[in-house]
Amino acid sequence: MQRRKFVSTIIKGSTISLLAPVFSNCKRSNTMPLDNQTVLPKNWIWIRPDLEWSDDQWKSEFENLKKRGIDAILPQVYNSHTALFEHPLIPFKEAWLERIIPIAHAAELEVHAWMWSMPMNIPSIIEKHPDWFSVNRNGEPSHTHPAYVDYYKFMCPCNEEVQNYVASIVEALGKIEALDGIHLDYIRQPDVILAEALQPKYDIIQDKEYPEYDYPYSVNCRNEFKAQFGIDPIDLGDTAPQHKAWRQFRYDSITNLVNNHCVPMAKKYNKKITAAVFPNWESVRQQWHKWNLDGFLPMLYHGFYNENFHWVSDQVKNNKMLLQKFNNPKPVFPGLFLPHCKASEIPEIIKESKLNGADGVALFALSDFDKEKQSKFIKF
Repeated sequence: MQRRKFVSTIIKGSTISLLAPVFSNCKRSNTMPLDNQTVLPKNWIWIRPDLEWSDDQWKSEFENLKKRGIDAILPQVYNSHTALFEHPLIPFKEAWLERIIPIAHAAELEVHAWMWSMPMNIPSIIEKHPDWFSVNRNGEPSHTHPAYVDYYKFMCPCNEEVQNYVASIVEALGKIEALDGIHLDYIRQPDVILAEALQPKYDIIQDKEYPEYDYPYSVNCRNEFKAQFGIDPIDLGDTAPQHKAWRQFRYDSITNLVNNHCVPMAKKYNKKITAAVFPNWESVRQQWHKWNLDGFLPMLYHGFYNENFHWVSDQVKNNKMLLQKFNNPKPVFPGLFLPHCKASEIPEIIKESKLNGADGVALFALSDFDKEKQSKFIKF
């Protein structure tokens, strides 16, 4: 589709009308399982783009992945800076996604577009919409005081325009007819407590929830919470981490974005929808066990938690139990961080995960799936 025609089509009556919400902001959804007949691939791999590769190179790569047992690719097409598909508000490099879909399909691979969700690093939007950004307990907005790294400019999940913006990305992807699914990443807030092995990297010790990492305290979230509970959460001060209602409210704000904005938009275009999620979900305000997605790819990167590879299957078991607890028995595909996995460990990780209820496996990422690890990979 020509860019001018695409922009005209998507602007008319779509989520790009940022002043009007697509769905009611205050309607908090509990788990409502989707169609249990949705069939997802078993073996996935995340792919960062290489725009210099020719179609023939991608053809060779995809055919090799299929031969090695991979069923679906997760190409990164939006990274909070630029898009590799057409969207009227996002700087556009090229239609890489549209280019690789038929090549992947020819190799019998499904394509699930990997999109960042809550970080925002587009200068023009930052300048025009400073109110879109999440705020920490010190009152510092993330676009001027990002936690840990510069790109941690997370948006506020309670802002209706932010909800519509994220849904508009899902919509733009949904309009790509040949696309099989949409994969949400960074659908959360900044880590209030980093994984143990990452804390030394930033020369910090996080033995509690410190205010500079504690989000979100933006005006929208504070006002909505105060309307419901009669308390401005900023007044809770250092007791805020122990306030159960405030903690649950923040979980629910992300759940609302997923269940009432992203999922309905994906299903409007008959797309499967999944997400990359955290095992330490409390630390990123991500109660994903309540989300109405078709499946989950938890990032079980054991090295970041100072654990051995057996921890992966233990987490699979725990996650399946949590999903059952919330009457949301969806598939779980443990995400493996290949740099932390010895080739000899991969078969055992997969076997243990399968025994503990995994529905498949996801590999991060193509660039680390070398010949030795390919030779040890076991198809689910």
